[in-house]
Amino acid sequence: MADAVGFSFSDTIAGYVVRFDSHSRLLRLKTSDGREFDVSLAGDPSAELVRNLDEPYIDASGHIDEMLSAGRLLFVYGVHYPESGGRFDAKRLVFLGRSAEDYRFEEPSWWIKQIESLADFYKRAQFGDGPVDFAQYRTEIRLGGDKTASHVQETDTISRLVYGMASAYLLTGKDEYLEVAERGTEYLRKHMRVVDSEEDVVFWYHGIRVDGDSERKLFTSEFSDDYDAIPMYEQIYALAGPIQTYRVTGDVRIKNDADATIRLFDKFFKDEELGGYYSHIDPILFSADHESLGENAERKNWNSVGDHAPAYLINLYLATGDQKYADFLEYTFDTIADKFPDYKNSPFVQERFYRDWSHDTTHSWQQNRAVVGHNLKIAWNLMRMNSLKAKPAYEELARKIGEIMPAVGSDRQRGGWYDVVERVKEGDEESYRFAWHDRKAWWQQEQAILAYLILNGTTGGDDFLREARQAEAFYNTFFLDHDEGAVYFNVLASGTPYLLGTERLKGSHSMSMYHSAELCYLSAVYNNLLINGREMDFHFQPDPTDLPDRVLRVSPDLLPAGSVEVASVEIDEKPWTDFDAKGLTVRLPDVQGRVKVKVRLRPVTR
Repeated sequence: MADAVGFSFSDTIAGYVVRFDSHSRLLRLKTSDGREFDVSLAGDPSAELVRNLDEPYIDASGHIDEMLSAGRLLFVYGVHYPESGGRFDAKRLVFLGRSAEDYRFEEPSWWIKQIESLADFYKRAQFGDGPVDFAQYRTEIRLGGDKTASHVQETDTISRLVYGMASAYLLTGKDEYLEVAERGTEYLRKHMRVVDSEEDVVFWYHGIRVDGDSERKLFTSEFSDDYDAIPMYEQIYALAGPIQTYRVTGDVRIKNDADATIRLFDKFFKDEELGGYYSHIDPILFSADHESLGENAERKNWNSVGDHAPAYLINLYLATGDQKYADFLEYTFDTIADKFPDYKNSPFVQERFYRDWSHDTTHSWQQNRAVVGHNLKIAWNLMRMNSLKAKPAYEELARKIGEIMPAVGSDRQRGGWYDVVERVKEGDEESYRFAWHDRKAWWQQEQAILAYLILNGTTGGDDFLREARQAEAFYNTFFLDHDEGAVYFNVLASGTPYLLGTERLKGSHSMSMYHSAELCYLSAVYNNLLINGREMDFHFQPDPTDLPDRVLRVSPDLLPAGSVEVASVEIDEKPWTDFDAKGLTVRLPDVQGRVKVKVRLRPVTR
């Protein structure tokens, strides 16, 4: 093997300082899995402090010696030389805080500032300095925010942008973000929504192709995996943005759309006999078993079963407290806990199924492969659900995933989380093989961060906090685009941005502010309210007459009962005292028209 690596190469080491000798300029680092490396700093590497979007470069090159204290986590990028058994010369160091126990991404406003920057980038990219006109919306946005010539408007990408803007308003109270969210929601309702009065359901077009003043509806999916079918996940994500907007405004029309779309799910996608939801239906008969669906006929998968919860259903429950949504959530998570684990065969959950829940291991690109982020997404959402209705099966599976995944899904050398890997090892293989590459996608880092933050915030455990911090560190060090704005789609294993093909874009079929904004919103909630004991402000703008009994529900997420309470409320910038602190509700004044509500939540010592 020594001959095989007899060449120089650049790479990253993520590690904790064991010791540093300032005279020999030799640094010893220990990776998260306990391996130790000697790193030479003799070549005067640069050093910097991790920075948020819109922050200037913070040089730390003159402070290296005093900052290399034992136990500190940092990233070192350098060059490996094969001589003398191997030598690693540092070229760049990134510190995560000013002291060993300081992590800048745990600052109270870190994630709030980041979502503001994201919202500003996407608002500027889509609408420039002009009015918010969604006729000008583009699915594809280039690296710097420029639009491509393509003018296909996908329903889901508009919805994802709307989600991000509504989330930005919840955290900042800036009207310009709510304006984008509401105009986007109206555009979806006018152009992409189909009301089927005969079936009493709503469904959503894949999108529209705009040509001047004319538009052509795209009924079925144009995406290769789902071509000429109606995939469940597109219907699911059509609701993501409007429902987050509904949390802010209480607009009953949005709730009515959601209820009608859920009726679509139950009438045409649900398997009443064997449970779960099918992944696709055909566009003519709305049948899940039609031969035109090909390999998607009578199939179930993570997206069709589990994505209801994070995309819209948890937020719909938070906004209403309606038991029928809680029951739907329970059905969803009971199905996941029962059907998805496959630990006799693999450390990864099974994600694709035939109708009878036997495993589909030959489907399209997935074959018998694991999407690392889906495992983490299950753990994160199980712990959210466990706060609504605790069940041993929920917490046990979430903990198991949290404990198993670092060794098989994360990069213990460089930090960060991988994309798609084979679910089983073959022959004498010692590690799970990458399906195509060892790149790391932004959304999979999100799932890791949220999974480990909520695991630590609800169950404790230093190991979970350590994993959360390592994931936050990698994301904030390597995914933030300080030159053009927003975040990169993919980075190489070393953290270097990967800027080819569709992965060069900031807007695409797969990317439109949703995951990056969701990460900011919930990282702020979990870090501040669950872990670090800090108060937070949230902003709403409902018409009291839209809300039953004029009661506004203000819980920021499914959190453990009694873990937070309302500290104070302002309505139209004046103090308001009619609220239920422990119930996390505010009774609004008996007036017509919008009111601005600012709610301060504080953690309760447990």
